[in-house]
Amino acid sequence: MFIGLGTVANVAAIALGTGLGVLAGHRLRERTRTLVTQVLGLFTMVIGASSIASGLSPALTAEVGSSAPLLIVLGALLIGGIIGSILRIEDRLDGAVNSLHQRFSRGAEDGRFVEGAVTATLVFCIGPLAILGSLSDGLGHGSEQLLVKAVMDGFAAIAFASTFGIGVLVSVLPLAIYQGLLTLLGFALGNFLPVAQVDALGATGGVILLGLGFRLAGIKQIPVGDLLPALVLAPVLVALVGAVL
Repeated sequence: MFIGLGTVANVAAIALGTGLGVLAGHRLRERTRTLVTQVLGLFTMVIGASSIASGLSPALTAEVGSSAPLLIVLGALLIGGIIGSILRIEDRLDGAVNSLHQRFSRGAEDGRFVEGAVTATLVFCIGPLAILGSLSDGLGHGSEQLLVKAVMDGFAAIAFASTFGIGVLVSVLPLAIYQGLLTLLGFALGNFLPVAQVDALGATGGVILLGLGFRLAGIKQIPVGDLLPALVLAPVLVALVGAVL
């Protein structure tokens, strides 16, 4: 395996899904798509729990003490969630998706092609799993998160392509650039941040993945976008606690 595998698999899944969608049309039933999404939600929760377990590592304990790791993750999520809700990150992401969708889907010469490209790009690129998965891949924690995203995006590409056609395939270019840059950022952070801070970031991301899994499984609509500032705060809190001890 190599760093960047998740994004390569994601691009391939979208390309395959687009081809199947163009050929199959509307044959994939809504019930089937819903079931697949729910199963992937449950599996996302498993990956989140695994990330939490691996993030609460001996290196983190040695840096901040045995009782602090969970409190650091909790503090990062609480403070990050408050900041995210005040800034309305989740609402702003949704608003950006809607405004861009309306802007580019109007007045185009080939409306279905453009709308398919824009809709697919926004759905595939904007979301916590794209950020968390790419950073995790770059940090060397494995590409499992992006592989799950690849399966979800593949099925979504089938649905989009059955409606909008081949324009959905255009989305793979911005996706590759976006997730590739995030993977490079994760790789740079892994070489720059101490192991304890990287592990705290991973554990915090695991909790956010649990929330995303709840959403995908249809259990609870948690605004996980508002929790994204916690990814920045977790390493900062580790540094602060480590400096005090």
